Amino acid sequence: MRDTWGVKITPGASRISCLGDNMPIKVEIVTQERTVFEGEVDSVNLPGSEGRLGILPNHSPLLTTLAYGEVIVKQGGQEDYFAVGGGFAEVQPEKVIVLADSAERSDEIDMERALTARKRAEKMMAEGVPEDPERYAQIQASLQRAQIRINVAQRRRRTRMQPTDLRSREDED
Repeated sequence: MRDTWGVKITPGASRISCLGDNMPIKVEIVTQERTVFEGEVDSVNLPGSEGRLGILPNHSPLLTTLAYGEVIVKQGGQEDYFAVGGGFAEVQPEKVIVLADSAERSDEIDMERALTARKRAEKMMAEGVPEDPERYAQIQASLQRAQIRINVAQRRRRTRMQPTDLRSREDED
């Protein structure tokens, strides 16, 4: 049996598994300063400016802007997380290039620094909205970046924690 595009379909298999089996997609996450990640993965999830994008191998070509958010790269059963601060993504059937204004791996994020940045931005917002719209946008962007960095760092810590780690923490309480 074949689908509309002539791809052979195995009975009981989903179209996604037919396209994604053993076909990695190359992903590069780069900033002006450095290459943050480069490798072959099973899928990548991006924070598009119009919503989240799930990209699998053989995805249709597209070019999109990125919002501040979290990039999730899946390799085997493992996920890697990245905080990105806007930019662009180019998707080709065999390759995804993320050109980010800023990007950090979850294990590179300094949680104390991110918490301090969030508190500083929250304090500025609490003191009143600045008359200058540009300054307000800067403060709002700082708050958003800090929160994304905190979320990505916390997600990494949660996924790395094993069930035995949770039990030992509960015993301490």
